[in-house]
Amino acid sequence: MARESEDAGMAKASKVKRQKKKKTKENKTRTVQANILYDNAKGEENPNRHYANNKIKTTKYTVLSFLPKNLFEQFHRFANVYFVFIALLNFVPVVNAFQPELALAPVVFILSVTAIKDLWEDYRRHRSDKEINHMDCLVYSRVERRYVEKYWKEVRVGDFIRLRCNEILPADVLLLSSSDPDRLCHIETATLDGETNLKQRQVVRSFFDLDCDFDPLKYNSVIECEKPNNDLNRFRGYIIHRSGRRDALYKENLLLRGCTIRNTEEAVGIVIYAGHETKAMLNNNGPRYKRSKLERQMNVDVFWCVIILLVMCLFAAVGHGLWMFQYGDKRPVFDVLSPEGTDLSPIMSAIYLFLTMIIVFQVLIPISLFVSIEIVKICQVYFIHQDMDLYDEETDSHLQCRALNITEDLGQMQYIFSDKTGTLTENKMVFRRCTVAGVEYSHDANARRLAMYQEMDSEEEECTSHGGTLPRRDSVTSHQSAPVVLRSQSTKSHRRTGSRAEAKRASILSKHTAFSSPMEKDITPDPQLLDKVNECSSQMDFMRFHSQPMSQLPSDLSDIIDFFIALTICNTVVVSSPNQPRQKVRMRFELKSPVKTIEDFIKRFTPSRLTSGSNSSSSSSLITNRSSNKGCSSMLSSPSAESTLTKLDEERPPRGLDHAFSPVPPCYDGKAWDKEEGELRYEAESPDEAALVYAARAYKCSLVGRLPDQVTVELPHLGKLSFELLHTLGFDSTRKRMSVVVRHPLTDQITVYTKGADSVIMDLIKPPNTGKRQKKIVYRTQNYLNLYAADGLRTLCIAKKILSKDEYACWLQRHLEAETAIQGREELLFESALRLETNLQLLGATGIEDRLQDGVPETIASLRKAGLQIWVLTGDKQETAVNIAYACKLLDPEEEILTLNADSQVAAKAFHTNFAPFEIYPSSSPSSSSSHTVPFMVHRLGLVIDGRTLAYALDKSLEDKFLAVARSCRSVLCCRSTPLQKSMVVKLVRNKLKVMTLAIGDGANDVSMIQVADVGVGISGQEGMQAVMASDFALPRFRYLQKLLLVHGHWCYSRLANMILYFFYKNAMFVALIFWYQFYCGFSGSAMIDQWYLIFFNLMFSAFPQLITGTLDKDVSAETLQQLPHLYVNGQNSEEYKPYMFWMNMIDAFYQSLVCFFIPYFAYADSDVDLFTWGTPITTLALFTILLHLGIETKTWTWMNWLSITFSIALFFTVALCYNASCPTCYSPSNPYWTMQRLLQDPLFYLLCAITPVAALLPRYFYRACQGTLFPSPVQVGRQVKVGSPLSPKPPFLSLAKPSPKGCNKKDQRSFPSSNTPPAKKGPVSQADEEKGQRSQVQPSDSVRSHSDLYTLVATEIDTLPYTKDAPTTLGGATASFNQSL
Repeated sequence: MARESEDAGMAKASKVKRQKKKKTKENKTRTVQANILYDNAKGEENPNRHYANNKIKTTKYTVLSFLPKNLFEQFHRFANVYFVFIALLNFVPVVNAFQPELALAPVVFILSVTAIKDLWEDYRRHRSDKEINHMDCLVYSRVERRYVEKYWKEVRVGDFIRLRCNEILPADVLLLSSSDPDRLCHIETATLDGETNLKQRQVVRSFFDLDCDFDPLKYNSVIECEKPNNDLNRFRGYIIHRSGRRDALYKENLLLRGCTIRNTEEAVGIVIYAGHETKAMLNNNGPRYKRSKLERQMNVDVFWCVIILLVMCLFAAVGHGLWMFQYGDKRPVFDVLSPEGTDLSPIMSAIYLFLTMIIVFQVLIPISLFVSIEIVKICQVYFIHQDMDLYDEETDSHLQCRALNITEDLGQMQYIFSDKTGTLTENKMVFRRCTVAGVEYSHDANARRLAMYQEMDSEEEECTSHGGTLPRRDSVTSHQSAPVVLRSQSTKSHRRTGSRAEAKRASILSKHTAFSSPMEKDITPDPQLLDKVNECSSQMDFMRFHSQPMSQLPSDLSDIIDFFIALTICNTVVVSSPNQPRQKVRMRFELKSPVKTIEDFIKRFTPSRLTSGSNSSSSSSLITNRSSNKGCSSMLSSPSAESTLTKLDEERPPRGLDHAFSPVPPCYDGKAWDKEEGELRYEAESPDEAALVYAARAYKCSLVGRLPDQVTVELPHLGKLSFELLHTLGFDSTRKRMSVVVRHPLTDQITVYTKGADSVIMDLIKPPNTGKRQKKIVYRTQNYLNLYAADGLRTLCIAKKILSKDEYACWLQRHLEAETAIQGREELLFESALRLETNLQLLGATGIEDRLQDGVPETIASLRKAGLQIWVLTGDKQETAVNIAYACKLLDPEEEILTLNADSQVAAKAFHTNFAPFEIYPSSSPSSSSSHTVPFMVHRLGLVIDGRTLAYALDKSLEDKFLAVARSCRSVLCCRSTPLQKSMVVKLVRNKLKVMTLAIGDGANDVSMIQVADVGVGISGQEGMQAVMASDFALPRFRYLQKLLLVHGHWCYSRLANMILYFFYKNAMFVALIFWYQFYCGFSGSAMIDQWYLIFFNLMFSAFPQLITGTLDKDVSAETLQQLPHLYVNGQNSEEYKPYMFWMNMIDAFYQSLVCFFIPYFAYADSDVDLFTWGTPITTLALFTILLHLGIETKTWTWMNWLSITFSIALFFTVALCYNASCPTCYSPSNPYWTMQRLLQDPLFYLLCAITPVAALLPRYFYRACQGTLFPSPVQVGRQVKVGSPLSPKPPFLSLAKPSPKGCNKKDQRSFPSSNTPPAKKGPVSQADEEKGQRSQVQPSDSVRSHSDLYTLVATEIDTLPYTKDAPTTLGGATASFNQSL
């Protein structure tokens, strides 16, 4: 009772306190208290009652709301509103043209199909929600004083939850207790970000030192935290204890919904966010919907169809009014009276007829076009998914299509913006070389080892190509069958265990550990540096044995050991023991199939809680207590930070050096770490960290364990050293560095070890005047950094700083204040880190190699031949980026390089004067479509610009000039660019040049760029799935972009463009038949075609063949499209769907309708046949003509094409025979009885079926034959090329262009500033340039091309952009002066 009264008193006190803070914090924070304090209170008194419960509902409809809500959504599409209006108009007796119920059938059918599809999708969501909501978890019950099982949907904010190994988290939980002795909890976040390496989370600081199990009844704290948001890498707040003490909360204390507990037997936490307020649910955006360029163009033509419809109706109404007017007062006997029984005036008759004709001509607006396009796009996505060439066996991942309605945009791309690291490169960082204390260690043996991997890979590829390809594994293949498949690949596979491909396969078949292939792990140490490390360690061991101060160690040796200590401990690498496996449940298609939601993943892959057992051991928990995602700006702290501050006030007793070492005898041999079963497993969050830890291990400086407050390192001769970890300042993209504050076990000094980008660290080094030796080290290190960058290596600088006790105490006091702040915490922590990381002592630098992905140079070369402009936007330093650009053939050695490096806005203003010769984009052109006529010449130039200059160039006053220069260059490379700058560059090019843009990247820093572009592509690589989640398409490798664009993009665009044009033609042709009849019926709105045929002609009889053609048609084979990339220009210039093509199709439709109308008209002119006996042949002839027209336009015939056409004809005759036989009085007074049966007995009918379609299609056939023979388009010529024939290296049609006059290359040459690259051929690249080692091609001349040149395929090295309108410009001397002025 006393306990309960005490709890009630606390509840009242907290309520008063909460009311005081409500006004100030209502919109900024949320307060969470334990629900058990309010078990006996009324519901209104529970402070957590306003927060969302844990029941999720992803469905859109309920039983009652489905019909109105679904119809409301469908009526957002204007076409549906239009057709419903037409159908309802038909119910008005004065203007109706058909039976009202029959006229309603098509629109009801379309709406019903869409509604059934939406209902099925929503039912699946409901079923998934129900399954997830009824999963069980353990929630603490105060009544039973134990944890009881409850459904997920019953969990509330403020509940205490017990979590067990391999369990999925039901909500966002603050970690208060863990069975791990280090108070850590290990989780796997693959469902959130795709990263398979373990993360660790730590217990809240104030609950860290609990000696007994956590008791929820003793919990009496209040949590203040931020409102729910979707930032996975941020959580800010603090916990207030009864004593008034406040402890800061970080993302390291929060376990997110959907994650899985690993390697931890049991954990307890309190729910902070539940249900739809969890970060996982707030990130669940589902598939993305965009409008394609083709669809926007189609909408314009739909508008023109509306105009044509109104003109035809107006013409008919005027004609009817005049026809009625000529009778005067004598009304015709067949005149229809008004509803009141009086005569209608000619004007009123014309008005009513106008509405009637809208009903009759409604088919001109294609109601089935929109549904057909959706069906075709879904089929196209399916076939893209089924392309095994886009399946990556090494990662067992496939292309994902996340945006279903922009597949045709893939065939119209003009600019590609690419990230470098992880997109063009493998993001597999391999330690290559280093410099320590100003001395460079080249690691030649390690270089030879890496070269051997390259040879092995090429040998393996050659062996695979000669010995047969590896059988592809299906998505459902088990792990057990994979080794069998691999053994059948080659007889040499057992000798190539060190090759990269073998290592990748091993990482898939075994339990995956990120960044741990043999290529990355097995580093060969430099003998000279290894000797120095051993010498240093032995001297330190000698000094320890004789109790000598470590300060007597020579500076160069001291720097070496500090360098490797920094490599070992300045990271967040997770250490796990191999004899205690991770218990990771392997899911074969974990990365393969797109998991749209967390619940989708849970539904498919829920592991059994009973399988976990207790086989996770705390001994395997030697894992870092922090995870530092690159996108996170939070500074992390050790749990002992505050206690450290109090300890510093006490005098620390001197301790012997012996206590810092373990009695384990060290390894004294000179070899690298032995590859034995007991080898520790390193799991890093970034490949850079893993590379440095493996490099240190090669020198026997091994990371062997990590606790929340200490890091254990094993050094040669010294054994294991335990560094007390006082603080960690995590890496983020703003600071570009990471620091750890430790107490050194040998010197007992507080030491700061920092590693980071050289551009940042070199600015934080002590001023050079502090010492000659340090000045010399800085100078030499900078030179080596430049050399590393020139070799394409990623560089990192290592530094340290020694703090006095008072300096650290002063810094820590202010840092703790910054940590507990909620508002402005990032800024305060950034300033606090800056105070610590100044006046550093430079130790050395590392060079890490990031290898290019397979096929990247070939892919870039192919895409450029396709007329695509490729810009690389990277955060790497300039020298590294330039070297990689040369390696991947983005930059050509024969190109002149423009390097723009400005230190101020004033220097950047030189754009205005020095780049006057470059013309700006054609702002005067009213539309982008008009800019396709005159090619824009691109110079043989490469533009390299750094981040600072890019910031100036993106200024409003300079962006036009910058764009004019950039688009005139063949290659653009933006270095040191931030994520925001990447998106600004993409937006600038897209909006100013009115071009189609594609952005491709693999990391969280590429998300903004991917979202801004017309098409975003994510690489499912080593940096998680953030880019994939934000993208429209996801690829396993960059090289697959070639086939996705050049083949599937080309096909999708060509199919849809032709299908849309065919739809417009087909509907116009059918409607025109009725229009011609109006001249013979007094424009009365009558039709000679039965209304059943009118209604269902487009919906049933002619619908299927065009769907088959739109899905399967291939104008050119995949092999030809990849061998002749220039055919891609066809889509860039919208050659398949020009505005004039719509009008040509309309003219052709009207001509064909005239033929189909008047030939039967004259054939039956003097006969006594009734109206339908004459109208039914017209319908039949129209169907035959439309299907034969489709046959002329079809490029690839399959059995499905034949089947669909046969089915359409059979369906028409079946329906006609049944309808004419069974429905004599369906639409009185008309009588269609036995019409088709009589026609089939009439020879004249068969004669008409033979003559009319031929006469109607003769002009089109003649045009296609002449155009394909005399003036073939590049695509038509490409269709005739036989890939693999002796002609294919240089097809004869490539030489049809007029050769350039001799000496034309020299005409526009100007002098350039000196450059490291060899002299290049200057002038526009539209003239002939022969590449060394490549086949020469003849280029079109600068002169205006004749008609015979228009169908010439562009040669391999063309750099004209046919989608912009500028005239060719020449380079003046302004380029040189600008380069010199900056």
